[in-house]
Amino acid sequence: MDLIRDAPLGQVIRYLTGNKLLQYPEEKSGFECPSCYAHPGTEKAASRQSTTAPSLSFIDGSLEKELEEDLTEPNNNLHLTRTETDRSRHELSKTNTARSALSRVGSRIALEQSKTRADLEQAFAIASESNPSTPERVQPVRTADGTVLVDWYTTNDPANPQNWTKTKKGMVTALICIYTTAVYTGSAIYTPSAEGVMHVFGVSATAASLGIALFVFAYGLGPLIFSPLSEIASIGRNPPYIITFAIFTILCVPTALADNFAGLMVLRFLQGFFGSPILATGGASLQDMFSLIKLPYILCCWAAAACIGPALGPIISGFSVAAMNWRWSLWEMLWLAAPVWLMLFAFLPETYPENILLRRARRLRKLTGNQNLKAQSEINQASRSFGDVVFEALIRPVQLIVLDPAIVCSLLTKALLRPTPISISLSAMQSSTASLKSFR
Repeated sequence: MDLIRDAPLGQVIRYLTGNKLLQYPEEKSGFECPSCYAHPGTEKAASRQSTTAPSLSFIDGSLEKELEEDLTEPNNNLHLTRTETDRSRHELSKTNTARSALSRVGSRIALEQSKTRADLEQAFAIASESNPSTPERVQPVRTADGTVLVDWYTTNDPANPQNWTKTKKGMVTALICIYTTAVYTGSAIYTPSAEGVMHVFGVSATAASLGIALFVFAYGLGPLIFSPLSEIASIGRNPPYIITFAIFTILCVPTALADNFAGLMVLRFLQGFFGSPILATGGASLQDMFSLIKLPYILCCWAAAACIGPALGPIISGFSVAAMNWRWSLWEMLWLAAPVWLMLFAFLPETYPENILLRRARRLRKLTGNQNLKAQSEINQASRSFGDVVFEALIRPVQLIVLDPAIVCSLLTKALLRPTPISISLSAMQSSTASLKSFR
């Protein structure tokens, strides 16, 4: 039920019922609010100078001391947030909520400090402990102006995606991989239809190949807009996923019914554009759940799901297009996307820690009436204007691509060296058509 509650379907049910169904712990009658939030003055909240990591002595005795020095040094190079606040306003300008990133920090330092295979195996074993036997209460950080930063309640808080069960992490990872495969399949599934497009609309092979080129070009542009939006705490990962993929699924219908070549190409471009968020943000969703020691293995699975799509697309549509007509590949895209969207809508929870803590802060303020309870993301955004947020989220990625020579060079190299799939696919389709006729 927690999985459904945190998914878009659960959030809709909560909204329609006035939060009477699928309640969070803070909304239930028997919830005991931690005294550090219910009565902030009764417990001494941690300050920036006393914020330390849990014991990380799994490599050598100096590691814990080194991490503490990194966290307490005034001009440290270890930043736990991706955004900065106004340094003059808040003493904790580059301090994130402590537990939201400590597992990742510890894993990164473990990897850097490991010198032997035994060190790596020991670090991996420590990082694999999802439920420590003696969980510790996390003391919230208090700023100079009296604001108490809402954090995880304990070191094994089940709301923290890093502490989710293996079953829940596995389900979410599977959903992200299936979503990725569906979008990547949409590019190459069109390939067997190219010959039919040439015949029906009277265009050349080069023009027909635009059905693939525009789709791929669009899903390269989309993440420049949608992925930065997922880093805004008030939005999170799920809205860009669910809204854009719903549009992608709906567009499958007019694409399959298009009666002119220009309209078909425009719809293919829009399909790639609205299917794109998962292609860049999927890795961020996985990083929300897994520590850096486990993350490479999970990213390999995600990359495999991405590679399966272009290989699977022509196989799925090759025989149906040859047996029926060129539109069948586009209808098959609808039959694939619609069930995937329904699964995402019903079972994909929010994984962004800053969004989870932001919603927790709102519930605690409603419960206690204390307006000084805030999430770190609220403080970050309070010192920024709307224009600054838009610039960082939307303009900065484009600026990096245009002005960074390394990125431009890599993009041009990939575009120039990538073989044109339409000529190869047409010959493959012709051979498969011949095989099908001989089979008949």
